[in-house]
Amino acid sequence: MIELIKTVDNVTSKRYSKKEKLYNIEGASIMLDPIFKPFIEKSPISIIARGLLEHALSTDQLDDWFDSTAQEQYTKDLLFSTIFNLMCMVVRGSYHSVHSAYQATKKDISVSITSIYNKLQGIEPDISAGLVRYAAEKMSPIIEQLGGTVYSPLPGKRIKQLDGNCIEKTEHRIQELRSIPAGPLPGKSLVVYDPVLRLPIDVFPCEDGHAQERSLLSKVLQTVEKDDVWVADRNFCVVDFTCGIANSGADFIIREHKNYPFGLIGKEKYIGKIETGSVYEQAILVRGTDSKEYTFRRVRVKLKKKTRNGDDEIFIISSLSKSKVDAKKIARLYRDRWTIETAFQYLEKNLNSEINTLGYPRAALFGFCIALVAYSIMSVVLAAIGSVNGADFVDKNVSGYYIANEISGVYLGMMIVIDHSHWRVFQHMTSSELAEIVKELSAKIDLGTLKKHPRGPKKPQPKRVSHKTKPHVSTAKILARRKNK
Repeated sequence: MIELIKTVDNVTSKRYSKKEKLYNIEGASIMLDPIFKPFIEKSPISIIARGLLEHALSTDQLDDWFDSTAQEQYTKDLLFSTIFNLMCMVVRGSYHSVHSAYQATKKDISVSITSIYNKLQGIEPDISAGLVRYAAEKMSPIIEQLGGTVYSPLPGKRIKQLDGNCIEKTEHRIQELRSIPAGPLPGKSLVVYDPVLRLPIDVFPCEDGHAQERSLLSKVLQTVEKDDVWVADRNFCVVDFTCGIANSGADFIIREHKNYPFGLIGKEKYIGKIETGSVYEQAILVRGTDSKEYTFRRVRVKLKKKTRNGDDEIFIISSLSKSKVDAKKIARLYRDRWTIETAFQYLEKNLNSEINTLGYPRAALFGFCIALVAYSIMSVVLAAIGSVNGADFVDKNVSGYYIANEISGVYLGMMIVIDHSHWRVFQHMTSSELAEIVKELSAKIDLGTLKKHPRGPKKPQPKRVSHKTKPHVSTAKILARRKNK
């Protein structure tokens, strides 16, 4: 029996045989082949992740995007999509290295492993950054269709959290590094995170691992848009950046750096209390490098508990209008910048975001950006679960570790069973259609397998006493003493 599948607008149609109807959208049928059935029942998350890739970052889409974007490299025998897929397998943990991923799939690749590494070493940082932006543009409307956005504390504004990430030292594989004992750093990046979408939306990679993060701020300023609100730590509190944001019609909330120059205006006023302490405010005058004067707000939070660096108070500089945003909300918005740090922790713990066998800076930066793309897919998965069970439930109960672990464990087997041709149905879905099917699949997820297990407060560790004559102990004997107590 042959069933006809049509898109909602009835512009295109495709024929598939023996389809299993999953659900209807506005009178149009979205079909999945019966081959998907065991994975729908056992691991719907894996289908969601693969379906999102096919919809937003299919082979043809990636190659067309690369051909229109790349300046230095070109496509000959090795497609950009091939490199992307190889790196995805490594980043999600299906394989531990580029070489092992290549060896498992080399019958489908027409070039040598040397060509793969040469391609990785030559990928322009702008291509890596552009890929993150491209993925964010594709995933954002799906998250919005799912209703997976977090409530914005500043309606009408777009909050952008900015933070830096330094890729960890790599192995000494490059010939020039083999005689150098110091750890080689392959680069760093500034990442822009949207806390409402819970999505990394931009990145500014740098090949120099020793470069100051502030040296990248001129590139960040080029992306500032009206009604942005940039939230960042004190390392980014420099006159050029703060005044540049204000000149662009945007606003900022940035912790004060001790070298930030300003003059006090009037007297400090007590505003009130928040969860972390008492809030005070005072106006300040800042002179830009163009000699233009700016009036900003200086918010002081007298903390109930000292920071890990021993500070009992922090100062926050902001350009937000006093009539629209009070000082207590500014303090809370700065405190909530931990969400981007949580994203970095997820990349570090659950994804292979820093592949220490990739010593060449461009290759390492590309690997990190692939991890950001993988995080974008994870954001959609969490939004889908939240659309069924509530965003608060997801934040409190769903573990990103177990989601990543399930996808990594199931993905390879799923791709062996389900041929690529069966996934093309996801390419032709609109954002609203995909959101509906993702939501339907999310309702089938066994949340018990994804349960978060938060640990309690850390206990102080007892001091260890070392003995030169006893470098090792017998665990069995130590445990026997416990029983005898």
